[in-house]
Amino acid sequence: MDQPVPIRSGRDRLRYTFLFELLLVSMIIPAGSFFFDKPFSEIGTLAILLSLKAMILNLIYNWVFDKIDAKAGRISSDRSTLGRLLHAIGFEVSLTITSLPLYVWLINVTVVEALIADIFVTTFVVGYTYVFTLGYDKIYPVVPVKSA
Repeated sequence: MDQPVPIRSGRDRLRYTFLFELLLVSMIIPAGSFFFDKPFSEIGTLAILLSLKAMILNLIYNWVFDKIDAKAGRISSDRSTLGRLLHAIGFEVSLTITSLPLYVWLINVTVVEALIADIFVTTFVVGYTYVFTLGYDKIYPVVPVKSA
């Protein structure tokens, strides 16, 4: 009899999301402040709102992606390089679509400026997501259930 493929718990997903966003925001605020020549407070507000939005989206997106992996008989922490790249790129595309209005509204930039900034941030975050998730999977692997 085939055993179900284990996936991350809700608590593990929360830990992943919190650590991911905390480290990311600590890097993005100084860089965004410099790039836009805006005070840390303005970029910080934008970063925190983008982070909160991303955390909610992250929980949903990763749960769906893990379900797809499990349905295909794969354990999420054993994803291939291609699987990890698809995971990271898909997440960033969904973030871009939902982030542009916040850039425009909160720091008073044009849509084009927001898109250029988001392309730079997204490029960084795709690599960051790959490295962070790989490290997270090494530190907190999903452990298969042993059969009796």
